Amino acid sequence: MKRAGVFTGIILATLTVACKKSEPGLAEPVSPLTGTRTQFTLDSIYLYAKQVYLWNENLPDYNTFNPRVKYATYTSADEAFNEEVFDISQIAANPSTAQPYEVPVIAGVAKYSYITGYNGNGGSQAAVVSPSLDAVLKDTIINGSIGYIALGSFPKLSTCKTALDAAFANLKTVNPTRLVIDLRYNGGGYVETAEYVANQVTSSALTGKVMFSEQYNTSLSAGNATILKNQTYYDANGNTVNYNGRTAIMADVDYTEAGNTHKFAKTGGLETVKDIYFITSGSTASASELLISAMKPYFNIKLVGGTTYGKPVGFFSVKVDVYSVYYSGFLIRNAAGWSDYFGGMPADVEVNAEEATVLGDPKEACLSAVLSLINGASSNSIQTQLINKAIQTNAVFKSNQAGAFPVPLGMIENRLKLKRN
Repeated sequence: MKRAGVFTGIILATLTVACKKSEPGLAEPVSPLTGTRTQFTLDSIYLYAKQVYLWNENLPDYNTFNPRVKYATYTSADEAFNEEVFDISQIAANPSTAQPYEVPVIAGVAKYSYITGYNGNGGSQAAVVSPSLDAVLKDTIINGSIGYIALGSFPKLSTCKTALDAAFANLKTVNPTRLVIDLRYNGGGYVETAEYVANQVTSSALTGKVMFSEQYNTSLSAGNATILKNQTYYDANGNTVNYNGRTAIMADVDYTEAGNTHKFAKTGGLETVKDIYFITSGSTASASELLISAMKPYFNIKLVGGTTYGKPVGFFSVKVDVYSVYYSGFLIRNAAGWSDYFGGMPADVEVNAEEATVLGDPKEACLSAVLSLINGASSNSIQTQLINKAIQTNAVFKSNQAGAFPVPLGMIENRLKLKRN
């Protein structure tokens, strides 16, 4: 049933005041001043996208999109909101493919953007997210000199820092020049944790060099996303912050690329890694891909397994009524300016999708292929050998484009910086 009731003027704070016609900084027509709670929420979802969404310049004006009319026939408000987020995600097309940047992996589900909050959780991707795995699944030394670490996820750094420190301290005992990072099950998570792992792997010589940057749309980077005055700012610990004598708001954040360029700051004692071998699959996504991308300009990199998910974008939460909307908010660019892996990063050696019964077992197919590369075999010769052994490349492992894996969530940025006073 549609939610009844008429609201006038400035509605409840949780609904935001994005619908006011007098909203400064909005040159185009916005939504009416009266309506139902559902109508105001539909309006807010779209008006926030117009200023926050990464590809907002592709979105039509409010009157053209007309959310109140577009979703008037939905009997469930929740379904209408979910469909609206999906429709927004399908407007901007990648010129290199002529398909939406957020081309669905699962029918009706945006590849990146999503909404949560209804039915106690729910919302697009949230309904199909992979189960959470520990940050460190396995760390070991192979053949006396090769480091191996399997990372299952990138949860908040405070919850996994001890485990990461212990794993890399173990790897440090042999000072490996070759490191295998197994990301086959890692659907991403927090940017801060992927960054911490990168700083564990690199040497002190990279301290101060660019690791990656976060690129927001021009409305945000120019400080013109005035709608964010309706969003309270929270720090990495979830606390409000005093800013110029008042509670900070999301409009106070520095969204410039210069202000969101992250540089290496060496952590831990591992200083010897030269070559990195990533084990990947269609479930390797988001912050996992960030880690791979950040390392590419500085290390000899090889990918073994399957094509990654393809998610070079990240999010911050926008509150609309009782919902949290995660629009594609920023693009990840590495030190070379590279960000175009929307279709995933292809593996140098494609391997069967068989489950790794024992992570870190040299006989396991992916790790065996890595060890062959380390021993001097070429990618082509290994691929031929795999085919001759009837270990055919499996489309499930090679790519997640068919929706074989749950859609990953991740690349959450919880360390947005306020503008300097």
